[in-house]
Amino acid sequence: MPKIICTCQNILSYSEIPCPIEYKFISDCDYDKYQEMIDTEFLYQQMNSFLKCPQCERLWIFWHGYNNHPTEYMKKELNRDTKHD
Repeated sequence: MPKIICTCQNILSYSEIPCPIEYKFISDCDYDKYQEMIDTEFLYQQMNSFLKCPQCERLWIFWHGYNNHPTEYMKKELNRDTKHD
């Protein structure tokens, strides 16, 4: 059963299908390579995955597949006065 322990000590199990804490994504450039009809399973396999901890909202991104350690990203609250471009 694949799982990781989040920094907040919450256990993130990603063996359930469909998995409520797993998200898939693909870069805009990689997506633009596909102009014609494409098999959804093939597209699914081209995507990266990340897990979102339901307790602390950290993201654990698997940039190089599940056989490599994920990279941890933590939410940062922005000041309301901060301007965005």
